[in-house]
Amino acid sequence: MIRPDFRGGLLPAIAQDSKTMEVLMFAYMNEEALEQTLKTGLAHYYSRSRQKLWKKGEESGHVQHVKEIRIDCDADCILLIVEQETAACHTGYHSCFYRTLDGKVVGKKAFDPQAIYGKDAHKTER
Repeated sequence: MIRPDFRGGLLPAIAQDSKTMEVLMFAYMNEEALEQTLKTGLAHYYSRSRQKLWKKGEESGHVQHVKEIRIDCDADCILLIVEQETAACHTGYHSCFYRTLDGKVVGKKAFDPQAIYGKDAHKTER
């Protein structure tokens, strides 16, 4: 098994939809996040803002079932091919990449974040 190079502590991790190949989100993983992901089959990441491990969907229920894990040529970036439950983005969109640089919304809402997270929806998941 090729091991990611965690010498810097955290590695970038990209989640991609297994059916559409759409990029869903970007986060970071440490060794523990990778180990939990391998052990459970559910995506785990490391929250830099909260300084702790988190399972994607732990609050919302919108978990990511990992179908395949890939690593780049330098072993310093991780790609998770996932089956996404409901949506990846805590703002309610299927993908975190739902808008263009000029602010045009190009994605579709999948759920109402207020219904799940309440008034602090912008502070959840990461």
